[in-house]
Amino acid sequence: MRTILVTGPGGSGRTTLAAATALTAARDGTPTLVLSTDRTDTLGAALGTPTGPTPVPVPDTPHLTAWRPDAAERFRADLTAFQDRGANVLDFLGASRLDPEELTPLPGAEELALLRALRDAALSEAYDLLVVDLPPTPQALALLALPDELRRYLRRLLPAERQAARALRPVLGRLAGVPMPSEWLYEAAARWDVELAAVTAVVEGRDTVVRLVAEPGPAGADAVRAATTGLALRGLRADVLLANRVLPEPSTDPWLASVTAQQRKTLEDWQEAHTLHQVPHLGHDPHGTDDLAALRAPGVNPTPAPIEWPVTDHLADDGVLLWHIPLPGAIRDELDLVRRGDELVLTVGPFRRIVALPSALRRCTVAGAALRDGELRIRFTPDPDLWPQTR
Repeated sequence: MRTILVTGPGGSGRTTLAAATALTAARDGTPTLVLSTDRTDTLGAALGTPTGPTPVPVPDTPHLTAWRPDAAERFRADLTAFQDRGANVLDFLGASRLDPEELTPLPGAEELALLRALRDAALSEAYDLLVVDLPPTPQALALLALPDELRRYLRRLLPAERQAARALRPVLGRLAGVPMPSEWLYEAAARWDVELAAVTAVVEGRDTVVRLVAEPGPAGADAVRAATTGLALRGLRADVLLANRVLPEPSTDPWLASVTAQQRKTLEDWQEAHTLHQVPHLGHDPHGTDDLAALRAPGVNPTPAPIEWPVTDHLADDGVLLWHIPLPGAIRDELDLVRRGDELVLTVGPFRRIVALPSALRRCTVAGAALRDGELRIRFTPDPDLWPQTR
């Protein structure tokens, strides 16, 4: 199934254009699901029909279904199940269990609900296209990074190899006088790892692209520049930039003429760097499928080529291996690199990612790095103690 992740700065109209994108695909005959987790029914307002925790077909639009999962309900169910599984530990500690009626979602519950819904929808065979209305770009990038981060934490806190000592846990528990981690905890960690891996497979899949939405202007230009860098750091592909609320030209009104000129300058810059599609300003907030159709959102484009981080061999000439990491829009002063064992901690402005080194580079030491033409090139020198020697 194809997946389009729609994001942009707050107030850019990303939910409306996610709905318009889904509508275009559905009217082309593609079974489509549009997904959102906004607490307020912004998606329903755009479609002209209420959405909720159960997927609902959009009236008069065959092939289009809308879904807004209930994060609060899922949070209560998950925490109640966790209390049931950990009843022995809670009883030992004298903890009082929480009733489902008194549970309110914690910050981040909406994001976790969206990730789970994304996985469930992607595994469904009822749709050929999934359009996901993500939060504003900074939160969206953090959300998309969450599955990998949580998997990394689980591997550090509950490594699978420690399960080999499960026969000793009762003895250690008696000696220490406190309950040791039970088998169910490791089983839960393994189950979470599988679920998180499924989400990562959707986000990083070859059939997944990101669609950026922004209003042309100085603020929009800054947001798109930062988003482009953040997406590249995550290895995500953007298929198109939707310039929203573009005003018609020319205008005799001095104020509108000034805004139009500002938009035109930004659009010219975007045209050079992105696959650009202009969305007209309707003069009112779009409501209903007729308004969404008037926005003329582009259909599903061919999947762009995957973003690659290749390693090139320059051992014969310079004695180094070069790791090429595309980072368009990155600024040298906001770039930081830290080698940690077999991992590289890469920070670009507000974005941070921990990536595993390719196998060849794990036997090398970092010799330097340079940022040129939107590409980070890290030089690695073979470690004589680890690199295969030629006799």
